[in-house]
Amino acid sequence: MKKTVMALSVIVLSVNGFGQNQEKAIDEVNLQGRFLSIPYNDVNENVTVITRQQIENSPATSIDELLQFHSGLDIRRRGSNGVQSDISIRGSSFEQVLILINGIRMNDSQTGHNTFNIPFDISAVERIEIMKGSSAKLYGQNVFAGVINIVTKSSAEEKVTIKAQGGDFKTYDLSASATFGSEKFTNLVTVSNGASDGYRYNTDYQIKNVFYQNKLKLNEGSLSLQAGFSEKKFGANGFYASPTYTNQYEETQASVVSLQYQQKFGKLSLNSSLYWRRGQDMYLLKRDNPAFYRNMHIGNNAGGTVNLSYESSLGITNFGVDYRKEFLTSSNLGERKRDVTQVFFDHQFKFFNQKLEINPGASLANYSGDNFFYPGVDVGYIFNPNHKIFGAVSKGFRIPTFTDLYYVSPTEKGNPNLIPESALSSELGYRFQNQKILAKVSGFIRNTHNGIDWLKPTPESIWTAENVGKINLKGFETEFRHQLFDFLNYRLNYTYLDNQYKNEELSRYALQNLRHQFVGQVDVKFLKFFSNQLIYRYTERVNLGSYNTLDEQLNFRYKDFNFYVLINNLTNTKYIETNLVPMPGRWFHVGVTYQIKMN
Repeated sequence: MKKTVMALSVIVLSVNGFGQNQEKAIDEVNLQGRFLSIPYNDVNENVTVITRQQIENSPATSIDELLQFHSGLDIRRRGSNGVQSDISIRGSSFEQVLILINGIRMNDSQTGHNTFNIPFDISAVERIEIMKGSSAKLYGQNVFAGVINIVTKSSAEEKVTIKAQGGDFKTYDLSASATFGSEKFTNLVTVSNGASDGYRYNTDYQIKNVFYQNKLKLNEGSLSLQAGFSEKKFGANGFYASPTYTNQYEETQASVVSLQYQQKFGKLSLNSSLYWRRGQDMYLLKRDNPAFYRNMHIGNNAGGTVNLSYESSLGITNFGVDYRKEFLTSSNLGERKRDVTQVFFDHQFKFFNQKLEINPGASLANYSGDNFFYPGVDVGYIFNPNHKIFGAVSKGFRIPTFTDLYYVSPTEKGNPNLIPESALSSELGYRFQNQKILAKVSGFIRNTHNGIDWLKPTPESIWTAENVGKINLKGFETEFRHQLFDFLNYRLNYTYLDNQYKNEELSRYALQNLRHQFVGQVDVKFLKFFSNQLIYRYTERVNLGSYNTLDEQLNFRYKDFNFYVLINNLTNTKYIETNLVPMPGRWFHVGVTYQIKMN
């Protein structure tokens, strides 16, 4: 309680003392959908957009840390600075969230632990689009609880941005990015390298990323290419097995290549892509004795999508097809392959001078010879440009990973008889928005059937993957953002979750969700060149209790130069996010970015 009072007091003092520039209005942002890019105000789902300015001012050192500053998102980290994180939305498991890079699927078919191996660091991100709730009718499998789309942006502006950061525990991060090209052909290339000795025994790491993106503008269309590679090497003290296994070690690699083609033919729009993702994972139970227990997994996902949109007097009709081939070669899981085919349909009806919008749709998926049908509908009603009611009812699903199906270890056993888990989700919300205020409140329900979890009857038994039956979740969340002055804005978020799951056996994942989550943020600007962001979080997890954290970043900006000091966990709170792995205490960083304009 004393820590909570102290944190809130610091926030109040910051509000009284400083300020922040007004951000670009969020309604100017177009969201990258499967079919079309649409304005934020036209979306009927519960969507959060993290803008470029928010990212630059944030005390986050990695993309996963940035996401944890937003209510409804639960980032369960096993290490620091982006080493490994499991992403959850509204009490979901880490397997039930779809991760996209510029609209391209990044989910790992071996295990969701590796899905967030992103081939660039936080400095390359233009914005992040977060859709909460199931939308299988648009995105297919894995959209069980939501979608996170990470957007980078190529540019014709010829400039180079250099970033250097250092901190406690011999931590450093170096990155450089460049944009160049012409009005019709834009490019982005970025490289980064970070390392640390670690905040406790065997938590050292090294992370390397290389990423390239371009976009060629065509007449009424575009052709774009992206390619990236990420490599992580890290000590995994207590990450997976019992916390007594302090010498675990892991190396992962992730590669992605995609080609996207968009074109308009009058009232018909085409959005298509070809993509390939490769994942490699090498795990040692004893770092100094590789022969004792070693797993090696190499997975490849290759596929393509074709999406069509047609505008008529009846509204906009969307149709899409997605085919994906998944391969795995593993020392533990064996040789595996499977096909996943999905067909999408969606239609947008508008009534009453376009104030009422109704979007019914469905997805038909084929997996392992079986067909699965997932319908949904979302509705929005705009009273005036500032007030909107939105709601959705949809069915989502997730097919089991190869780890769920086939993994075998001294403490775990997969289940080849698992069937896809599914959920019926519904949400009703209200949004008010003008140039200075965004206020949003919504209530939601997710009823899961044949949920996939790892269970054991006694503490001495091994974990076994099972379809566990019903898991019923309900909750609500609120968001309030206010541009109080030109130099000051603040944000308040709160999410409450009630997860009902009855099972006599011990559960590994079903009851790890947050019950209460509050985030308070203050952005300020003062003395012309200085700005400050302070973020307070209160978190209460069902199985691990509650804690308070405070993160701080102070910036000095002059022309193309930015010097900053950031402090993670300012109050030095002791807490755990998953698997009994203690998170870092107070961690100081200092850094500088410099932008060189070439023309």
